[in-house]
Amino acid sequence: MVTNLTNGAAVEVTVNDRGPFAKGRIIDLSYAAARSIGMIGPGTAPVRIEVIDGGPEGVREIRQSLDYTLQLGSFSRRENAEQLRDRLATAFPDVAVVPLRLKDAVYYRVRMGTFPDRASAEEEARRLAQLGLPVVIMEK
Repeated sequence: MVTNLTNGAAVEVTVNDRGPFAKGRIIDLSYAAARSIGMIGPGTAPVRIEVIDGGPEGVREIRQSLDYTLQLGSFSRRENAEQLRDRLATAFPDVAVVPLRLKDAVYYRVRMGTFPDRASAEEEARRLAQLGLPVVIMEK
């Protein structure tokens, strides 16, 4: 449920992607949902988000800001991801293999760390890149 805090209007929505992609925003709404809570004129509004149904895996909370993590590899074979994780774990304590299940495949991503802001993630990414590691900064 998304409630416009300016006027109290609310709309039930289904979250179906990982946006928003604009800094400082916590959710992008469809045109119809935005119209129903009076956001079309101003374009943005302060909102409250309430989880009605957390889906199959459940949602515990909606954070006001994103955390970041570093991805150091993505593999179709779990063994390859585990080998990279094991190599990195000797120098970096917070390395994990995180599976990504898609419709017809599973990918094993090697990720490291949780960073409270993009600047600290970028700082660590630069350090790792100097060691020759390919690094991608990911929103968590």
